[in-house]
Amino acid sequence: MARKYFGTDGIRGKANEGNMTPEVAFRLGAAVAYKVRQEIKHAPRVVVGKDTRISGYLFENALAAGVCAMGGRVLLTGPLPTPGVAHLTTSMRANAGIVISASHNPYQDNGLKVFGPDGFKLPDDEEEALEHLMESDVLDKKRPVGTQIGRAERIETAWGRYVQFVKGTFPSDLRLDGLRVVVDAAHGAAYVTAPHVFSELGATVHAIGVKPNGKNINQDRGAVHPEHCAKEVVRCNADVGFALDGDADRVVVIDDKGREVNGDALMALCATRMLRGGALKKRTLVTTVMSSIGLEHALRRENGKLVRVDVGDRYVVEAMRRRGFNFGGEQSGHLIFLDHATTGDGTLGALQVLAIMLREGRPLSDLIDEAMEPVPQVLINVRLPARRPLDSMPKTQRAITDTERSLGETGRVLVRWSGTEPKLRVMVEGPDAKLIGGMAKAIADVAEQELE
Repeated sequence: MARKYFGTDGIRGKANEGNMTPEVAFRLGAAVAYKVRQEIKHAPRVVVGKDTRISGYLFENALAAGVCAMGGRVLLTGPLPTPGVAHLTTSMRANAGIVISASHNPYQDNGLKVFGPDGFKLPDDEEEALEHLMESDVLDKKRPVGTQIGRAERIETAWGRYVQFVKGTFPSDLRLDGLRVVVDAAHGAAYVTAPHVFSELGATVHAIGVKPNGKNINQDRGAVHPEHCAKEVVRCNADVGFALDGDADRVVVIDDKGREVNGDALMALCATRMLRGGALKKRTLVTTVMSSIGLEHALRRENGKLVRVDVGDRYVVEAMRRRGFNFGGEQSGHLIFLDHATTGDGTLGALQVLAIMLREGRPLSDLIDEAMEPVPQVLINVRLPARRPLDSMPKTQRAITDTERSLGETGRVLVRWSGTEPKLRVMVEGPDAKLIGGMAKAIADVAEQELE
């Protein structure tokens, strides 16, 4: 069936419009509870967490009502990072988890993501099964009554449980004493948890983006605007800065010189150290098609390999699980350590970086400069009048082939449609920034002419 609600990462949209309404949230909660109940034959337990958007109250209550309408028990965490909800789903032996968040988007948007009892996001076929239930009349005909109606309760210890979990992933023989750390929580889900994690491990923490008001999530703070974290690192003469996004499942790292660390360089740093320690399973890192060939070169120098998948952290995780790998990520700052967590976790990833700094006794700027030799990369987004399969655009295909031939083994070309808009994304990598910029524009111009 065609997917009506779920996109590439749950249900997303402007809060209280379209598919992102309390009615949809109610149906989703009811569908999750009903589906679980058919499998376990008793009242399902569903963890529901959120970020700090004002519309979170709306969807939290609607989801809880839907679960209760199907006889389920709701465990409300309040504001908690997405990886925290995934963790509590497994640690509390719940049957499902639902996160209310639109990640790095502005406060006007919101989203709903569902986790299974194993803490992993649901695969496409299970999301489609939920959609089928949401659209059917089964949920209206099968509602329990009387004592079989469900209930909801708040887990007041939720954020503390998550803090303890994340701290437990940090090597027990290391301490953060003497380190100055800037944490920017984007006025989002980690505004309480992130500063506690670093300070409880001994760091001196300078926290910004920790005063949410329901409307300022991601506003001039966090991973969307890491320049503010960078300024704070320089002002405080800090050793490192970590800028999280709204739901804290990814992180942008700032080094001791106030420079933003490229996500590929971050993966290169972590993966090469895992390779040297024999901890990277099958000596392979999983990332997306957007990551630089410089990352491939860095791994190759350590006899490591790289596997690419489609853009989206869920596809990285799916490939890791399917093929038995334990580390992957995205250029945008998703770092996924499957030995510790089931999803990207910005705070956990930050601790892994800190552990490398402490083990090697060197500033992050030195480590990053050596981790990967950057290869210039240009990305152009072209809004076009219509989407058409690339294989039905012969002129554009010819331009791509000609560019690939010109670059040879020194670069690569990636052209793909956006998953949500009629935008063509043209990415070219190569040794000369000016040259590849012209190449990318030439491909974009041909595509524009072909679709006029």
